[in-house]
Amino acid sequence: MRKFLQVFVILALGIAALILTVNSGDAQLVEGQKNRLPSFSILSLQPQTVSDSSSALSSACALKPIPRANKSKSTVAAVRDPVPLSRFRQDPNLADPTKETLGKATPKYNPREEVALAHPTNFGRRFVQDLYGKPADNAAIVVLHETVGSAQSTIGFFQTPHPNDNDQVSYHTLITLDGTIVYLVPPDRRAFGAGNSVFVGETGQEAVQTNPDFPPSVNNFAYHISLVTPPDGRNNTNRHSGYTRAQYQSLAWLVAKTGVPESRITTHRTVDRSRQRKDPRSFDGEYFSRLLSFYPKTQEISTQCSTPAVLEE
Repeated sequence: MRKFLQVFVILALGIAALILTVNSGDAQLVEGQKNRLPSFSILSLQPQTVSDSSSALSSACALKPIPRANKSKSTVAAVRDPVPLSRFRQDPNLADPTKETLGKATPKYNPREEVALAHPTNFGRRFVQDLYGKPADNAAIVVLHETVGSAQSTIGFFQTPHPNDNDQVSYHTLITLDGTIVYLVPPDRRAFGAGNSVFVGETGQEAVQTNPDFPPSVNNFAYHISLVTPPDGRNNTNRHSGYTRAQYQSLAWLVAKTGVPESRITTHRTVDRSRQRKDPRSFDGEYFSRLLSFYPKTQEISTQCSTPAVLEE
């Protein structure tokens, strides 16, 4: 009888240890185990339940940054399986319109949408607190960029592993010359689009520091959208021929789905502290604003990560 009890206790402890095991290279999950999530390229928007167990695609917030010596993302693997479009934009039937646009007619414009997920080293979780434990509850902003290179080269760079923090960069979305919208990073994750940056809002300067080796930035509360630069602008000149009408239409369509008010839509040039960024060059703000006014604001694209949060990132 005693031998039977010993075997039972050993088995019970083994099962408990298995349940409590987490990946040593990632944040410790508070919300528990979930199934592995697929990832890469799908165009249909079908209502479905998306599992968040894959760390790279989990919608969970991180509680706060915890600096670690010799931290490396070199072992993070790319997500190979298809990722549903619903991971980037909700079905419009499930997303509530904002109060100011209830009943507003929607233009009949439907851009092509694609998914090209960035490598997990090039994006991270959004934090609930900053590096010092202060609440990081800023309202979302939209930051507009341009690629300077081609769509293909930009996507290729974002899908390349960059274990070194200095090399990591990404946008949430880019818009090609023909107006195709390419989703790169889920909206509730932190894209690395504006390193040394600050947004000046109604309450003053807004920025969140998440890494002791880098200055504060807007990345923790920003949704980064980049327009693919026309061929004549793939250089360091101050101007180029401008963006296509299809790009402006898709941009207005996309930004409206974030529900972000126009007062919190800005550019990389405006938020950049170094004053070295110029993008998006030759951008027609008045034309964009006019197009944006035609689209009802919805919550189809939400930058809000989910809680309970993971303990660290």
